Amino acid sequence: MATMVFVNFPVSDVQQSTEFYEKLGFKKNEDFSTEEASSMVWDDNFWIMLLNHEFYSKFIKDKKIADAHTTSGVLVSFSLESADAVKQFGETAKANGGDFYKVDMGMPEDQMFGLEVQDLDGNTLEPTWMQM
Repeated sequence: MATMVFVNFPVSDVQQSTEFYEKLGFKKNEDFSTEEASSMVWDDNFWIMLLNHEFYSKFIKDKKIADAHTTSGVLVSFSLESADAVKQFGETAKANGGDFYKVDMGMPEDQMFGLEVQDLDGNTLEPTWMQM
């Protein structure tokens, strides 16, 4: 059995974040979504759960939710099929209220290409392509 990865992001507006992730290519799984959370599916093994702050807080006990606009707690990297697909993902995020930037890894683009993409709440995704 393949391992499934579920990334949980705290979001200020579940509906608005759901629409943002749908524009990036994720599909909402209604079976695992409520008013408090949206289950966003990239493929059979990679899902992002968008949880409102009240619901997210239930899972972190007495900790505070970090403001991802000013504090980094995690970078979530995943592969895409080409450098162009990575660029399109970043452009789509930016066109819909998110943002992106490139970190120079010292590798040629025809070998590896990735971007740092922020969602509406500052959570960071790292779509990446590597020549294998």
